[in-house]
Amino acid sequence: MDLALKDKIIIVSGGAKGIGEGITNVLALEGAIPIIIGRSEEDNLALVKLIQKQGYQADQVVAELTEPAACENAIKQIVTKFGKIDGLVNNAGENDSVGLENGNYDLFMKSLHKNLIHYYLLAHYALPYLKISKGCIVNINSKTAETGQGGTSAYAAANGGRNALTREWAVELLTYGIRVNAVVVAECYTPLYEKWLQALPQPEEKLTTIKKRIPLGQRFTTKEEIANTVVFLLSEKSSHTTGQLIHIDGGYVHLDRAL
Repeated sequence: MDLALKDKIIIVSGGAKGIGEGITNVLALEGAIPIIIGRSEEDNLALVKLIQKQGYQADQVVAELTEPAACENAIKQIVTKFGKIDGLVNNAGENDSVGLENGNYDLFMKSLHKNLIHYYLLAHYALPYLKISKGCIVNINSKTAETGQGGTSAYAAANGGRNALTREWAVELLTYGIRVNAVVVAECYTPLYEKWLQALPQPEEKLTTIKKRIPLGQRFTTKEEIANTVVFLLSEKSSHTTGQLIHIDGGYVHLDRAL
């Protein structure tokens, strides 16, 4: 299926690693020009060069997204170079385990800046250009806002905010023909997931337990499976889909885990 994304400028925050890497790769394969925004120039350039070596297009901007001015500057750099923005994938973030008992005000607010505030800021600064292109926004969210996890109040709150912003923006931007959707992730094995897992007392046993709780296939969702849905939502093939929270999770959130 041709998704008609050729030469579309699509921003992917945190697009060099994990789920973001999967999205960047699929966008490039579809002929789009994914623009990675991330703090590590080394990681950004490694993926950009790999994509270009395969005969596709990609670019990158270095930005520390917890800094509001950096969010604005990143959008300015992209528009200066490419003259347009056709889509935004808000993806960057980390489950940083700031809980109710073990956290504090400073850690909680720091986590919100790491996981939520830049979603708003990138969309805010990209909006004038998305209005011109009638582009799309896709927010990558976590199931923690719906299921809870324990010990991660700030991350759960950030994801609740992401869900709410998805619906709110879908309503606010109807007038401009801008579609806004979210892809909700449950269990996807990424470098950050590995980091979280290895911090647990018995990581291998925990991994086995988690897999058994995933109804479809008792396996993790791959980053490519998530990316395929994201890229579809960015395309005109999903032209009447907006305000949706789409769970790509093998039935983890909504099916009986006793199955």
